[in-house]
Amino acid sequence: MGAHHNDRHDAPDGHGRALRLGVGGPVGSGKTALVAALCRGLGRSMRLGVVTNDIYTTEDADFLRRAGVLDPERILAVQTGCCPHTAIRDDIAANLDAVETLEERFGPLDLVIVESGGDNLTATFSRGLADAQIFVLDVSGGDKVPRKGGPGVTTADLLVVNKTDLAPLVGADLAVMARDAEAVREGRPVLFTSIREDGGAPGVADWVSGVVHSWRHRHGHIHDHADGPVEIPMPLDLA
Repeated sequence: MGAHHNDRHDAPDGHGRALRLGVGGPVGSGKTALVAALCRGLGRSMRLGVVTNDIYTTEDADFLRRAGVLDPERILAVQTGCCPHTAIRDDIAANLDAVETLEERFGPLDLVIVESGGDNLTATFSRGLADAQIFVLDVSGGDKVPRKGGPGVTTADLLVVNKTDLAPLVGADLAVMARDAEAVREGRPVLFTSIREDGGAPGVADWVSGVVHSWRHRHGHIHDHADGPVEIPMPLDLA
């Protein structure tokens, strides 16, 4: 899963359990909308659970429940009470408890998505919590953001640049963003999307399907509800 910034946790044994996918990124980048899109796109072929993180509220979990993307009982909320990256990288106990609760109640699951609270470009998930990570940016910060780097941008298994429909309004050059992202990510994949215009985020869903498929085969799962392997770049630790 690439480099982990000050990671103090070891990766747990993956045999027989769901893939745990972290979704991080700045406030307002579209993380919750992406999680909703993935639930809609993958919910018919995979058994899912979701854990959301907010500092003081359960707003993101409430949004997903109202949207009806999953059985509400499969969506758990963590209130971190501190900087979001602390709960996904440093003190992961609350998130890990929520993930394990979902697997105990509804398992076996294929995929548990853990959405971080809005954070900065340094946010990464501990390998003790997430097996793979998506980092979500949006174009509203300008086309300079990818070249600023930071562990979230450079080491996430997939970088998603969202809200491409806003690029003309904020003067962001998508070609520049693509070039700079490629330069700092050393071959790791980048996808551009507008979840507002295409609510299914099909490219991201295909990538996630491929990662889950690889995870199942690596860790000896005998059930397989997916349509088959997807030929797209896998995280180095999962391929």
